[in-house]
Amino acid sequence: MMTSDSDGNRAYDVLVIGSANADLTVRVDRRPGPGETVLGTDLVESSGGKGANQAAAAARLGARTALLAGVGDDAYGGLLLDAQRAAGVDTGHVRVVAGARTGTAMIVVGPDGDNTIVVSPGANALLSPEDVAAARPVVAASAVVSLQLEIPPATVRAAAALAVDTGTRVVVNPSPVPPELDPSLLAAADPLVVNEHEARLLSGAGDGDPAAWARALRERGARSVVVTLGAAGALVLDATAADPVAVPGIEVRAVDTTGAGDAFTGALAARLARGTTLADAARFAVRVAAASVTKPGAQPSYPTTDELPEAGR
Repeated sequence: MMTSDSDGNRAYDVLVIGSANADLTVRVDRRPGPGETVLGTDLVESSGGKGANQAAAAARLGARTALLAGVGDDAYGGLLLDAQRAAGVDTGHVRVVAGARTGTAMIVVGPDGDNTIVVSPGANALLSPEDVAAARPVVAASAVVSLQLEIPPATVRAAAALAVDTGTRVVVNPSPVPPELDPSLLAAADPLVVNEHEARLLSGAGDGDPAAWARALRERGARSVVVTLGAAGALVLDATAADPVAVPGIEVRAVDTTGAGDAFTGALAARLARGTTLADAARFAVRVAAASVTKPGAQPSYPTTDELPEAGR
C-alpha cells in the first residue's frame, strides 16, 4: 500500500470510494413489459459496481489508482478483486467482509445497447464511516477522491468531509440519484458529475435545459458541474464561468452502454489528478466513454490515447 511520498507529493492520482458489484448480464431482443417473460442469451458474470468501474477506468488510463470498497468472502468477491488487480488498481484498501454476500447487479441489455439495472447492495451496505476514517492516510495521499451513492449515505458524507479536510479534490457522481443531495456533498463537489435525469431532479429546475440545470446546481452549492449528455457529449460549468462550455459527442456504434457514465467519471478524475482543466478533462472523458460503449461489459479495456475516437469520426 502507498501513502505519501517522502517529498510530500501525492502517491495516488485517484482514490475511488464506492461500490463493487458482480454484474449478471443477459441480452434480449426486446425488453419485457409488465408481467411479461422474454427469452435472453446465456447469463454473463463479470465485474462491475460504480466504484469499481470508475477505478478500473482510471487505472487502465494510466492513473495511479486505489479502491476503498467492501466485498463478501464469496466467489464474486474474489472475481471483483481479481478484475481490479488486472486493471492495475491497488486493492489493499478493499474490505473483505466475512459471511457477507458481495453486491450484485442484474442487468438487461436491449438490442440498441441500452440497459436496465437492479442492484442488490450486499457488502456495499456495510462500508462504514469508520472504514473511511481508518483510511485517512490514503485519502490524504490522493490527488482526487471519486464518490458515488451505491454505499451508505453516511459513508459518502464522511468520505467527502475527510477529503476536504485533507485538501483532496472531490468528484461526486450522485448515482443512484437521491430525491435531494446532502448540502455537504454539493459543497464538496468539484465537480458534481450528473446525467440529464440527475441534473433535472437535483437542480429543482425541471422546466429548464441542461445549461439551466448546471447553473442551478452551482447556485445550490456545487463548486463546478459537469452534465453528461450521452451521445451528445457533455456540458461543463467551471467554478468561475458565467456559462457552460459544450463538449461535443462522438458518434460510435453502441454495443453496450453499461458503465459508460463510470468510464466518463473515471477518465475525468484521472485527468483532473494530472492538473488538466475541467473542460479539457471532460473532452478526454467523452472520448473514453464513446470507446467504452463499443465493447460489452462495465469495465472494458480502452485503446491507447492516440487511438481513442475523436469528434467527427
